Amino acid sequence: MSAPVPAPSAEPTAQRYANTPLRYFAATRPAFLTVTLAGSLIGLAAAHADGFALDGLRAFATVLFALLAHAGANVFNDYHDALSGADDANTQRIYPFTGGSRFIQNGVLTTRQTALFAYALFALVIPAGLWLTLGSGAGLLAIGLAGLLLAWAYSAPPLQLASRGLGEFAVAGGWLLVVIGADYVQRGAFAWTPFAAGLSFALLVANLLFINQFPDRAGDEAAGKRTLVVRLGADTAKWGYFAIALFAYGWLVLQVGRYNLPQACAAAALTLVLSFHAARQLREHANEPAELASAIKLTIAAANLHGLLLAATLAFGARG
Repeated sequence: MSAPVPAPSAEPTAQRYANTPLRYFAATRPAFLTVTLAGSLIGLAAAHADGFALDGLRAFATVLFALLAHAGANVFNDYHDALSGADDANTQRIYPFTGGSRFIQNGVLTTRQTALFAYALFALVIPAGLWLTLGSGAGLLAIGLAGLLLAWAYSAPPLQLASRGLGEFAVAGGWLLVVIGADYVQRGAFAWTPFAAGLSFALLVANLLFINQFPDRAGDEAAGKRTLVVRLGADTAKWGYFAIALFAYGWLVLQVGRYNLPQACAAAALTLVLSFHAARQLREHANEPAELASAIKLTIAAANLHGLLLAATLAFGARG
């Protein structure tokens, strides 16, 4: 590995993260873990909405280890983007939103330390998942294995789903599994409610990945990472963001209209103001990566607020 180049002032440095626990915590990109917290809350609220009393200890364990799994996936992605050269080639990144954590590129962690940390995080999740499975059912094992498979296949060869233009599908599937898994721990069975509630949220999380690919496009293409935005080109791909958002909100309205979700859940559709504003900015600046920070922030806000509104209205909204 070549010597790290000096990092821009906003990016991590070895001096800033001299404290070892803080260094490893920051390497997980904790600001992005909020979407997993929101997804877990949706799942717990879905079980509650269908009349299941929540087990507090199992609910806490579900959220904690879902966050660890997401942290592991973030670190694992940094490792593989370093191996491919995608993050090294990324000169148009908008830190801290795109271009990875920069811990490897800026000499905060070595490639080997990053890999070991990712596998350690995944290893912590496995016994917890087995313990939760004992109290809920074998279906949770299938959910957990599918989630770990997606986390691995998103970045790692030979599948490298993100490099094949399938990253958005993997992310939407992964966060839908977070919702379904949190519900399953409490319910002990599969049900329609978490799927009905979780899909719109999962699609908005996928849109976060999608918009982040615009600043990363040149670096990804140079490294041979053929994301969906690289494959489509910015001028075509910019319409994909709006299409994903439109499908997400349409799905939510459909599920409320069919009484599969409480009427109060329609409040989560209010976040379309954020998503559509971001879509407009993306259409205007798809070829100007430096101008996309505001649209990315709006996308993060839309996904998190949508999830929290869904969780709250599922928990407290009556059907009918």
